Amino acid sequence: MFVVSLKLTGSREQAAPWMAAHKDWLQAGFDDGVFLAAGNLLGQPGGGILVHGLEEGAVRERLAQDPFVANGLVEVGLTGFTPAKADARLQFLLPE
Repeated sequence: MFVVSLKLTGSREQAAPWMAAHKDWLQAGFDDGVFLAAGNLLGQPGGGILVHGLEEGAVRERLAQDPFVANGLVEVGLTGFTPAKADARLQFLLPE
């Protein structure tokens, strides 16, 4: 599993022309079942994504397709972790 942060490096105005394409890219990740949650970063411009079911290389390939990443509008942070314990609703996240 990976936690992705996309920290805006430019202005919101620079990102605005790419917002619809970014939202389409996000939806594709949800439709493919690999994005579990996405939303705004608190206290700073940008967003976060929780990714499940992909190896690191595949996550990086998918991130490269994000219009914000492809156009140099965000700084990407990628942190991987393996859950050892989870709420009953999230048991599917635990390794088998």
